[in-house]
Amino acid sequence: MATFCRALLLATPPVHVAATLVPVPLAALSFAQLPLFVAGLWVLRAANAGIFPLGQGRLSALADTVGSAVDSDRWSSLFRLGDLPSMWSVWCAGEEKRVGTRTVVVGHRPVSEADAYVAQKFCDNRIVSSKYTVWNFLPKNLFEQFRRIANFYFLIIFLVQVIVDTPTSPVTSGLPLFFVITVTAIKQGYEDWLRHRADNEVNKSNVFIIENAKQVQKESEKIKVGDIVEVKADETFPCDLIFLASSSTDGTCYVTTASLDGESNFKTHYAVRDTTVLCTDEAIDSLTATIECEQPQPDLYKFVGRIIMYRSNQEPVARSLGPENLLLKGATLKNTKKIYGVAVYTGMETKMALNYQGKSQKRSAVEKSINAFLIVYLCILLSKATVCTTLKYVWQSNPFNDEPWYNEKTKKERETFKVLRMFTDFLSFMVLFNFIIPVSMYVTVEMQKFLGSFFISWDKEMYDEEIKEGALVNTSDLNEELGQVEFVFTDKTGTLTENSMEFIECCIDGHKYKDCISEVDGYSQTDGPLKYYGKAEKSREELFLRALCLCHTVRIKQADQVDGLIGHPECKNTYISSSPDEIALVKGAEKYGFTFLGLENDFMKIRNQKNETEMYQLLHTLNFDPVRRRMSVIVRTTSGKLLLFCKGADSSVFPRVQQEEIQQIKVHVDRNAMDGYRTLCVAFKELTQKEYDRIDRQLNEAKMALQDREEKMAKVFEDTEADMHLIGATAVEDRLQEQSAETIEALHAAGMKVWVLTGDKMETAKSTCYACRLFQTSTELLELTARVVGESERKEDRLHELLMDYHKRLIQDVPKPRGSLKRSWTLSQEYGLIIDGSTLSLILNPSQDSSSSHYKNIFLQICLKCTAVLCCRMAPLQKAQIVRMVKNTKGSPITLSVGDGANDVSMILEAHVGIGIKGKEGRQAARNSDYAVPKFKHLRKLLLAHGHLYYVRIAHLVQYFFYKNLCFILPQFLYQFFCGFSQQPLYDAAYLTMYNICFTSLPILAYSLLEQHITIDTLTSDPQLYMKVSDNAMLQWRPFLYWTFLGAFEGLVFFFGVYFLFQNSSLEDNGKVFGNWTFGTIVFTVLVFTVTLKLALDTRFWTWMNHFVIWGSLAFYVFFSFFWGGVIWPFLKQQRMYFVFAHMLTSVSTWLAIILLIFISLFPEILLIVFKSIKERSHQTGIFDLPILVSYKRIENGYVKTEDALTNLAERYPLRIL
Repeated sequence: MATFCRALLLATPPVHVAATLVPVPLAALSFAQLPLFVAGLWVLRAANAGIFPLGQGRLSALADTVGSAVDSDRWSSLFRLGDLPSMWSVWCAGEEKRVGTRTVVVGHRPVSEADAYVAQKFCDNRIVSSKYTVWNFLPKNLFEQFRRIANFYFLIIFLVQVIVDTPTSPVTSGLPLFFVITVTAIKQGYEDWLRHRADNEVNKSNVFIIENAKQVQKESEKIKVGDIVEVKADETFPCDLIFLASSSTDGTCYVTTASLDGESNFKTHYAVRDTTVLCTDEAIDSLTATIECEQPQPDLYKFVGRIIMYRSNQEPVARSLGPENLLLKGATLKNTKKIYGVAVYTGMETKMALNYQGKSQKRSAVEKSINAFLIVYLCILLSKATVCTTLKYVWQSNPFNDEPWYNEKTKKERETFKVLRMFTDFLSFMVLFNFIIPVSMYVTVEMQKFLGSFFISWDKEMYDEEIKEGALVNTSDLNEELGQVEFVFTDKTGTLTENSMEFIECCIDGHKYKDCISEVDGYSQTDGPLKYYGKAEKSREELFLRALCLCHTVRIKQADQVDGLIGHPECKNTYISSSPDEIALVKGAEKYGFTFLGLENDFMKIRNQKNETEMYQLLHTLNFDPVRRRMSVIVRTTSGKLLLFCKGADSSVFPRVQQEEIQQIKVHVDRNAMDGYRTLCVAFKELTQKEYDRIDRQLNEAKMALQDREEKMAKVFEDTEADMHLIGATAVEDRLQEQSAETIEALHAAGMKVWVLTGDKMETAKSTCYACRLFQTSTELLELTARVVGESERKEDRLHELLMDYHKRLIQDVPKPRGSLKRSWTLSQEYGLIIDGSTLSLILNPSQDSSSSHYKNIFLQICLKCTAVLCCRMAPLQKAQIVRMVKNTKGSPITLSVGDGANDVSMILEAHVGIGIKGKEGRQAARNSDYAVPKFKHLRKLLLAHGHLYYVRIAHLVQYFFYKNLCFILPQFLYQFFCGFSQQPLYDAAYLTMYNICFTSLPILAYSLLEQHITIDTLTSDPQLYMKVSDNAMLQWRPFLYWTFLGAFEGLVFFFGVYFLFQNSSLEDNGKVFGNWTFGTIVFTVLVFTVTLKLALDTRFWTWMNHFVIWGSLAFYVFFSFFWGGVIWPFLKQQRMYFVFAHMLTSVSTWLAIILLIFISLFPEILLIVFKSIKERSHQTGIFDLPILVSYKRIENGYVKTEDALTNLAERYPLRIL
């Protein structure tokens, strides 16, 4: 019975109280007592979980009653049976509230010795990043591969060949399919084997567990939730741990999370306050506690939980747990000898494992074009099969045109139902023509994307010496999309600017203090002189500087000793913070004589201007977040005074201070913002003990909440940060990144619209936009901000008036251009738009009034007519809304988002292409992006050079594949008209199999990786070339039809050229005429040489690799043909090709025919090259060549036309191409 009781209680382990279960035989219960016993167990379970309102004494009595279940009077004395329905509803409601939490027993030690501890079921600590096992690899991999439409289509064709009597061997389609499937399986299997090996290295590594006050060495995979783990310096945390204690007396440790988010700087984590003294094996093993926390979540920067510690003869103590207490698996311990932690998430439930899940799949425009072209060719295939099937039965309807004797069916086949025979013939023709669908194209495209991505990573010009890193490719599926970008959305701070903050000046009570630090003999004088513009009261100055020294999350990393002396002038401490602004402010205060000395045991130390040390007890930190845009601290002075210091954006602080204090500070804030400085306002208020007690109670209650903790804390923060007094403001300079202005100019010249989305105030962002040349001096600015719209009840009416006015000015009053005007910002007058977050909310989320419902469309039309758009005071969600709005507009323009911080992740994920800057605000943006670059300036080469070339290469690859397969199959189709539609193949089975795999695959792969039709320097220096391939120009229907007609023309030349040249002529000197297989071999030879030489004519950038694969492929074809026809193969029933190729080449007429037909096929291409060369020489320019493709679009109405662009480029860049 005890076991039965434990089983029922297993789902909710003991947390708050211990229940004593008395073992009782089941036979001791009567039939009437059994239902009562079970009901009592469930009530006990609810009470034990802390969600049933019973006192300690009644709960213990209830446990005794349920355990014995003998005396029903004792049972009914506790509660009435009539209360069970209400208790059931309480239990259900409590259970619902507790969804998403788990309870961990620290060290597997029961809360009390009387407890019956039941081991909880959590996953083990094995990491499994692999996808396959030895047993499921084959079926699982095949299932995944055949989910692709092309693979599944060829599988169906292969099965048709096996089942139906088709004209070609199943080998012809089975072997290419087998090759594609095998290559992919080997690649995926090898990658998975590497993952298995990496998993084993992690799972089998040794760790130390504290058991019975001793260290026990175990393998990492054997760690269980609740184990106390010891980790030493420079070791990696084996699972997610709650930090309990460390060798440091203040209970802190430093970790690096480079393997998780790429951040190499040290992060400070804090042990639970009550367990910091448990820094030995014996002490930590004596801890009796339970942890209740949220279920595993992938967010690396969020964690909610609480720990309840039990001490003998004392009330349990509860403490809140947050991300600062959580040590993540994969992070590394630094600058700390050892730490103790309890495992809360293990194995595949750790945050690192949960983050293995990939981002949502993004599809490029090229993939969509491929699918569209595939449908066209599938229709061509169906049409050919239908035509041939129909004409076959029309032809056979004549009694003299029955099937030839060598192709006669058996009697059973001839008596088969005619419709079934027609369907079988239709399938046979489908098999005969199925090679028009390029199965190997998908493999080639994947290889081109994968191998091509390395060129971005290897680009030395995108390597940054400062951070010692280059560009990073997180996904290779979007390489060509880099060449199609129409809208660029960029963050400002850390993206356009360096995010390297320098304190410039401050304002105290309206008086300006500007730093005029001078240098003497190479040393800066940090304590003066200072330039004052009037002075505030001394007490206010000191209050302001104390606020700068106290209101932050900066920590100090102790510097190494110099010659054994601590405090040596050369021995300077290093400030550590996740925010460069905070470090700049602390350093600014130091210049004015107030120095932050560090935080130790919850006491902050500062040194004032009199060189005296002041101590402040840090009571609470109200952390910064992008929504609040401010942070606060509550401190207690040595005299017992309670102070709250707050700093934040003016829009966040001004509404929470006395209104009469704002004006004198606001003037300086606005002036600093116009100068391009980042501004923060500083405020304070003094708290009474009663007020602090209330705030402390509310904060602790909010921190202890497991559900909606953030919302509850935000409400407390809002109430606490009210009725403050404004002291002053600061100005910090964030310089523009090198070449950011030139990069934006180049993007504009390339036809891209650049929008800046920032959380900064309008004046600061506006000044930066002018500095980086987003706005020109001639740009007329249109403003949709709270300052213009107003804050009155008529703000929606005012917004309506502005939108109508701007719409009339930009759209209605502008005459329509004569030609097509793709890019609307080529108007004579350039316009720029500025909008802030509050106005954007009115536009995107209007009131119920129907008149405001169309704001979004009007706003979007205005934006699309502007040269540039500045969105300031943007929340992260609003940034993503802006990107989504443009992305979903008519025409689906390709969008690109670039940012460096966590607040940019949402817009990076929303855009077609996401670029992360490896900045100083962490690596969240780089981790969630498709590509990451060190600096904003590298965007120029990434888009204008790499993006342009990747698009041209893959577009040529796609068109070339469809073209060469049409050339391949069209002669096969035409041949049916001369063989009575008997489904006789024109080519040998070996040629059918090898054409796409060996004879024509490598040249186009090399071309798609190495081709540079224009030099990289030219692409980066002349951005207008980017527009020539924009809007997916090379994969539109016009170029597709050009390639299709080109393939049809050459296919006709191949077939009818050979047919007419050899129709009445003999092949050999003895008068022997050529047969069917010789005819097909000649056609195939002309085909292989023509499509390969066509690619050679298109190649503008020759390397040894191009020479090797082009001439090597042709040589291999000749060698294979001699070899295949020179041996009698025992596995072939008929030696059709025996000595066919050798005999064919003994005829001079064959040689002449092959050369003539190749020349005729390539003559249009050669003619275009000659014509272009003559035209260039007539302009007396050097030879500057571009691929001769009708796909390059003409640029008119504000852009350079193609012919003029070529002439200008030839004059500027005279090049000689091989």
